[in-house]
Amino acid sequence: MESVDKIKMHQQLCSELNEIYAKKNHDYGDSFGESFKEWGILAAMVRMSDKWNRLKTLIRLSEDNRKVQDEKITDTILDLCNYLLMTHMELILQRKEKRNNGED
Repeated sequence: MESVDKIKMHQQLCSELNEIYAKKNHDYGDSFGESFKEWGILAAMVRMSDKWNRLKTLIRLSEDNRKVQDEKITDTILDLCNYLLMTHMELILQRKEKRNNGED
């Protein structure tokens, strides 16, 4: 695959991540941000750990042996990507807030 094709694929995936983020944020509210404010980066690590564990389980099981048939490896990967992005966003917001409060 040519580099230009991969760049377009990356753009499409980032767009898809944004759509997933917007939909889930609409349905769940900013639960991730609230957890991050309360528990810090530990909250993000726990959620990402859950996704890693789910990914490992899905990889070990064949699709025929899965109880939840609509759970896809790619869905879990996209969720993990969004958790990483949301963690980065919260760290940026945290630094910005510290600067605004004169703590930095």
